[in-house]
Amino acid sequence: MKYIKANETLPEDLLKEVQKYVQGELLYIPKQKGVRKKWGENSGYRNYLICRNDEIYKKYHQGTTIEQLSIQYSLSCDSIKKIVYSKK
Repeated sequence: MKYIKANETLPEDLLKEVQKYVQGELLYIPKQKGVRKKWGENSGYRNYLICRNDEIYKKYHQGTTIEQLSIQYSLSCDSIKKIVYSKK
């Protein structure tokens, strides 16, 4: 997130209105709902986890045990169970 000068960005009347509440401070203005990206979308990690979990689910249903999957993916048995039993 980069710093933007309000007096160079906002119209003067809006700047004066904001200054009634905040002066000389940093102010974070969040994005509108629906514009924000979900966790992991920028980095691609979200898609990685979806693919990994699909792979775990398929291997389990092909006969790989929870213990084997736990070792292979370096996850706890409880984490593997959550992945395997929550998929539909």
